[in-house]
Amino acid sequence: MAKVQPGRYTAALDDDIVLFLIGMRFNRPWKVWQWWSVFTAMPRMLRQLTTVPEIGLLHVQNGMLSGQPLVVCYFRSPEHLYRFAKDPELTHLEPWRRFNRKIRDSGDVGIWHETYRIGPATTETVYGNMPPWLLGAAVGTELAGKRGNSAEKRAGLTETDEPVVAPY
Repeated sequence: MAKVQPGRYTAALDDDIVLFLIGMRFNRPWKVWQWWSVFTAMPRMLRQLTTVPEIGLLHVQNGMLSGQPLVVCYFRSPEHLYRFAKDPELTHLEPWRRFNRKIRDSGDVGIWHETYRIGPATTETVYGNMPPWLLGAAVGTELAGKRGNSAEKRAGLTETDEPVVAPY
């Protein structure tokens, strides 16, 4: 288990990276034969991503969102992510093709992903009394005060730690 860092920290994000969220939804959970191959393909992909640093994965965390599986991934660049998705020598492309041939239009299982380019000028984080977590685990952490004591300062909305008040 990662060690808790007492105090307030922020992600030490100095360059643009990619946040990739991916998940599935069991639309018809009783049809295990339909969604099982989708469900079991992800651990093989994650194993490859975490053991071959050249692929470009910085960090991965698994969880649940509304009772459905969710995987949060941070990649070095969009090129790294898309190369992983399309390279026939890697573990993603064949399961994706199999899904599209077998069950894409069945409605039995849903899959989704969202991709975001994030960078130091557009990202704000704070971790209070936490181990390195999510983005902080991907790029490292530093004391929050180094980038600003307010969320507005860390997000690049103001030059000072004075709060920004938005009009209603």
